[in-house]
Amino acid sequence: MAPRTTKRSTAKSAKKSTDSGVKPTLVLLVRHGKTPTTGQVLPGRAKGLHLAPEGVAQAERVAARIAALGEKKIAAVYASPMERTQETAAPIAKALKLRVRTHKGLIEADFGKWTGRKLTELNKLPEWKTVQQYPSGFRFPGGESFPEMQTRMVGAIQELVAKHPGETIVCTSHADTIKAAAASALGTHLDQFQRIVIGQCSVTAIMYTSGGPVVLGVNSMGDDLSTLVPS
Repeated sequence: MAPRTTKRSTAKSAKKSTDSGVKPTLVLLVRHGKTPTTGQVLPGRAKGLHLAPEGVAQAERVAARIAALGEKKIAAVYASPMERTQETAAPIAKALKLRVRTHKGLIEADFGKWTGRKLTELNKLPEWKTVQQYPSGFRFPGGESFPEMQTRMVGAIQELVAKHPGETIVCTSHADTIKAAAASALGTHLDQFQRIVIGQCSVTAIMYTSGGPVVLGVNSMGDDLSTLVPS
């Protein structure tokens, strides 16, 4: 888990935003829960992939963690269009007495012709080394490039932040998209984004201020989320 900012530095960033008239927005990025093919295939945007029983349980647990922040503290719950993210967002929204709003920009990367292929097969391809070491220079055959995915994901978050000034929102998405958003917020080059781990139903908290993003926590799995919220 990445080091957290101190409350003092977080408070300074929040104060700057207030002074400039733009209130900071806290975004809780949640990866979907486990599916029957997690760790086995590259599912991408293939339809019909639902959460496994373990994934449903993970979604319930992260919902309880987020709900512990209090209903009034969360303004909205967004999810990518995929079934697995919708099913992860559902218990979160229910616990908060909100509805799940779908945002296409949060969708998984388009893996093109690699969609649905086994990871054991992909690992043997020479291109796989590029995916891991030089993603900024790679485009999935017939699909997106990593820079396009990152630009799209960060743009979607910025759009939602603009809609919710001074509020906290939940965005349920996918491992690579959340890693790309975290890398952007940290000022880390895309070629290092594979070093970031985003576990199933983990929470990555980023506060967007007028002075830039403040990363409060990455890949939080079991911590009290109230410690990630600036006072």
